[in-house]
Amino acid sequence: MAVNSASSPAALRSSKSKTRAHLARTALGSILAALMALPAQADTTAPETGTEGLSKGEIKAQREFKLLDFNGDGQLSRSEVRLFPRLAAAFDSADTNHDGLISYEEVRAFTVIYRAERARLRAAQADTKPPADEK
Repeated sequence: MAVNSASSPAALRSSKSKTRAHLARTALGSILAALMALPAQADTTAPETGTEGLSKGEIKAQREFKLLDFNGDGQLSRSEVRLFPRLAAAFDSADTNHDGLISYEEVRAFTVIYRAERARLRAAQADTKPPADEK
């Protein structure tokens, strides 16, 4: 009698791990997108506090930050972000207090810096484009 290896305990654990990694990658993208959409002066309430007065995007960003926070300590470690090359590459820049962890507030601060850099690059690109031919 043949045993279906796809239903073995190891295969199920691997499948659950892949699903969680996929959800976490999706969450990271959503966190960054939601934070990018927020006004620069948006409330900087930490994820542990209530959601009164927060935008839908901020609430979503907090929820997805918690999804990435595998151990539930309210901070992201290098091991928690290693599956996300863009965040892993920016880890040292985002870790403003250099404690080896990224808090939600540090993600928010990094997002403000990222937005400003992106706007600067767009402005520079707009300045270098040749003027459109007038008809």
